[in-house]
Amino acid sequence: MEIDRKDPLTQTLDTSNQTFGSFGNQLKQARISQNLTLDDVAAELFILRRHLEAIEAEDFTSLPQAAFARGFVINYAKFLGLDSDQVVDSFNRNYPDALKKKSVDDIESPLKPMGTLQREGRRAIRFNPLLLLGLIGLIILAVFLIRTISNAKDASQEKQPNTGVVDNISDSEQSAGAAVKTTVVDSGNNLGSSGSALNLDSTAAATATGEDATLDFWVQGNSPITVIDATGKTLISGEQSRGSYKLAGKTPFKVQIGNVSNVTLNLNGEPIKLSEFAQNNQANFSLAP
Repeated sequence: MEIDRKDPLTQTLDTSNQTFGSFGNQLKQARISQNLTLDDVAAELFILRRHLEAIEAEDFTSLPQAAFARGFVINYAKFLGLDSDQVVDSFNRNYPDALKKKSVDDIESPLKPMGTLQREGRRAIRFNPLLLLGLIGLIILAVFLIRTISNAKDASQEKQPNTGVVDNISDSEQSAGAAVKTTVVDSGNNLGSSGSALNLDSTAAATATGEDATLDFWVQGNSPITVIDATGKTLISGEQSRGSYKLAGKTPFKVQIGNVSNVTLNLNGEPIKLSEFAQNNQANFSLAP
């Protein structure tokens, strides 16, 4: 009677095959025991889900060429912590000879896509909320800077004098007065202390030789102004409106100004401090270089 004896290693492999079955069932059971889904494995290994299903079902016709399919099986086994050599041996034993021959015959044809670099379904576009908030902040900052610059320009334009109303007054206009209102200020009114704008007393101003000079008035608001030169010629008289007035005549000038705070005066381009000759916002003085 013949006794069937098996090698201990063969008995171990047989027991393993009885427990797990072929390579496809081994992979499936290991995946389930680790609470992993096919989608989990596909996301980690970049293998299409349909290829993983074909491996577990040992559906060789749904897999790519033998070399690619074998690589999928090796990676799958290593990912699950199985013996990849044992699993790939089982794959090689079960791979149909007809498909092996077809793969060899078709070696010169273009390779089919492996499928490992593709994702099934469309990938959702994700927005970074911090990036979006930063973009909104930049837009708000740009609008704020534009408004600030615009307001600064408007303020600077309001502070600048209106040089467009400078009057070049002729001799006849100077005699008649260059104002809308022509009320003459009485030269006898005691509007303030007499003197010279350049530290010359009234006596020195009266004895100074008559020389040509220019007066530049800038009037911010309606102000009575009268100017008479050394020859007795009235250069301007009456209430002057807002604007710039340039006068020329012989010195010394007799000047009378009401509302001194609204008037700026230059003699030959040099500024005159009207506040030094004003009382009650009015001034009456003689002026010479």
